[in-house]
Amino acid sequence: MARKEKARGKAEEVKGTAKERAGDLTGNESLQARGKAEKAKANLRQAKEKAKDAFKK
Repeated sequence: MARKEKARGKAEEVKGTAKERAGDLTGNESLQARGKAEKAKANLRQAKEKAKDAFKK
């Protein structure tokens, strides 16, 4: 389960980065904001999984 969640977090991060960059290129501030929000969500997911791993040991 942890691997699946970590992979999902990384995928969200990549997707958010792509949206943010696309917003930069097109000048679309809404797209930039959605990309940043998606990256933040992914970072939280990854941090949660790292914390879980730390407590398992």
